[in-house]
Amino acid sequence: MAKLAPATPRSLGERDERAFGERLLVALEAAGTLGRESAERARRAHERTKSSIVDILIRLALCEEKSLAEQVAAVLELPLCEAKHMPEMAIRAGSISVPFLREARVLPLAETSVAVLVAAVDPSDQFMVTALNLVFTKPVTFLVATPSQIEQGIQSLYARSGEPDSPQTPSFAASDVTDTDLVRLRESASEAPIVRFVERLIAKSIDEGASDIHIEPLERRLRIRLRIDGMLIDEDPAVLSSAPAIVSRIKILARLDIAERRLPQDGSIKMNVRGRDVDLRVATSPVTYGEAVVIRILDRESIPLDLKALGFDHRLLQNLERILDRPNGIILVTGPTGSGKSTTLYAALTRLNVPTRKIVTVEDPVEYKIDGLNQIQVKPDIGLDFARSLRSLLRHDPDVVMVGEIRDGETARIAMQAALTGHLVLSTLHTNDAASAATRLLDMGIEDYLVTSTISGVLAQRLVRSLCVACRKRAEIPAALVIAVEQRQARAEPTSVFEPVGCPSCRGTGYRGRTVIGELLTMSGDIRKAILRRAEAANIRTVAVESGMETLYENGLRAVFAGTTSYEEVLRVAKDVAE
Repeated sequence: MAKLAPATPRSLGERDERAFGERLLVALEAAGTLGRESAERARRAHERTKSSIVDILIRLALCEEKSLAEQVAAVLELPLCEAKHMPEMAIRAGSISVPFLREARVLPLAETSVAVLVAAVDPSDQFMVTALNLVFTKPVTFLVATPSQIEQGIQSLYARSGEPDSPQTPSFAASDVTDTDLVRLRESASEAPIVRFVERLIAKSIDEGASDIHIEPLERRLRIRLRIDGMLIDEDPAVLSSAPAIVSRIKILARLDIAERRLPQDGSIKMNVRGRDVDLRVATSPVTYGEAVVIRILDRESIPLDLKALGFDHRLLQNLERILDRPNGIILVTGPTGSGKSTTLYAALTRLNVPTRKIVTVEDPVEYKIDGLNQIQVKPDIGLDFARSLRSLLRHDPDVVMVGEIRDGETARIAMQAALTGHLVLSTLHTNDAASAATRLLDMGIEDYLVTSTISGVLAQRLVRSLCVACRKRAEIPAALVIAVEQRQARAEPTSVFEPVGCPSCRGTGYRGRTVIGELLTMSGDIRKAILRRAEAANIRTVAVESGMETLYENGLRAVFAGTTSYEEVLRVAKDVAE
C-alpha cells in the first residue's frame, strides 16, 4: 500500500493555469523535449480550445509522455509517481466511476481518515481537483503520473475489482460482424483511452527510431513489438480485451473496412508527429486470436536519401556512381526484405534528379514522394501492374526509369528493351547475392544475350547495426576472424575491432542506428562469357571476385575493422555468404 505524503502541497486553486502552461512550455523547450514550432502550435491550440496545455500536448503527441510528466512535476513542485506508490487494491471500488478516472486521467493510490493520495497526469486541472474534493470530502495530495501509468493502474485495479462502471471493450470472433457490433466497435475505437493509446504508441515508435510496429493478439495478451535497428523489441503488452478497439482505431485512421476481419487489408496513414509529416503503411491479417497489424513507418527526415550518408564503402560508392553516370543500361539492387533496397534506389534517384533529366518511376507502393519525379502507383485490381505501367511510361520520353521490383519475365523483358533503346533503368530483385541476379533472370525466361547486353551492374546489400559510439570498447581480434581473413585472402586487413557494451544512449543494446554493407558486380567480358555459357551463380561469383569484386562478407569486414560494427553483426546478416 502506498503511503501518503507527509503534507499536501499548497492549494492548486491558487495557481494561474495560464501562467503554469507557459512555464511548462518554457521548461519543455529548455529541456530539449519540445521544439519551438511545437510549442507555438500548443499555444495556438490552447487559445482556440481553452484546453489545458498538458491535455493539448498529449492529444497532439508533441512530446514523450515520461518527459512531459517530469517537467509537470518540476514546475508544480510535486513528486513523480513510481511503481512503489501503486496500491494492491482499488480505492473506493464500486463508488467511484471508472469512466471519470479515465477522462480525468487520475488514479487514487491511498486513503486515510484525513487525506487521499492521487496520481494525476495534470494536477493543475481545476475541474478535476474540484471533482475529487467532492468525491472524497477531504484534502487531496498529488503525484504526477504518465497517461500509461494511469491506464495500466485502472486496468489492473478496477477491472480486477469488478467495478461495474468499467467499460467492456467488445471482443468479436473472425466471423461476420453485425450492424450492432459495428456501432460498438466504432464507439470503442473512438474512446479517449484507445485514441490516446494509439497516438502514444505511434509517437513513441517514431521517437525510438522504429521502422515497424507489430501488434499481435495472443491467447492471453496483446503483444506489441517495435522493430528498431532491424531487431524486434517487446513493448509493454496491452490488455487483450482492448485488441478489437485498437485494431479498429488503426483501421479507421487507414480508411480500411472495420467490418472485414476475415481477409488481409492494406492502407496508409498520414500523420504529423512532433511537427513533422510521417507516412505510415498499415497491413492487417486474420490470425488465430483476432487480427494482427503491422505498421511500417516511413519517416523521410530520419533517413537521408543520399548515397554517401547511407554508409557505403568509399571504393564501392565510387564504382556505383560511375555506373549511375552511364546514359543507359540496367542497375539492379538485390537483397532480402528489409535490406534497404528501396532506400538505396531513392538515394540514387535523388542523385540523378536534375532539371535536364526526366525520371519516371513505377512503384508498389510509392514510399517517398520526391519533387521532380513522375511517380506511378501500380493498382493490380484494375489491371495496372508493373508491366502495363512500364509499357505506358516508355511513351513519355523518359531518360531514367525506376521499376520498384522485377517480379516476372514480362516486366524484366520490357525493362531490358528500355535499356536497349537508350534508357537508364533502376530496379530491385530478390536474390541473396549479386551473382545470383543473372541466373534469376535466366530462370524467368530472359535470353542470355539480353542479360549480358543490358545489365550494367548488380548491387547486393545488407543492413548491419552500427556500434554505439558512446559505449563501444576496443577488443582483441578474435582468432576465428584472423583465420577467416587468411583463408579467404580477404582484402580487408585486420587492424582493430570493437565490441558492443550497452548504455542509456543505445537502450543497453550496444548498437545505435544501422549502416549498409554491399558487393557490386560490374559487368565485364569474363562475366558475360560465364553468363552466356549458362554458368551457375557460384561460378559467376568466382569470376566476379577474380575480376576485382569485393564480396559482401569482405565489405562487412572493412566495416568491422573501421569500428563501425561488430564481427558478430556481420555474421548475423551475411552468414549465408560467409560460409
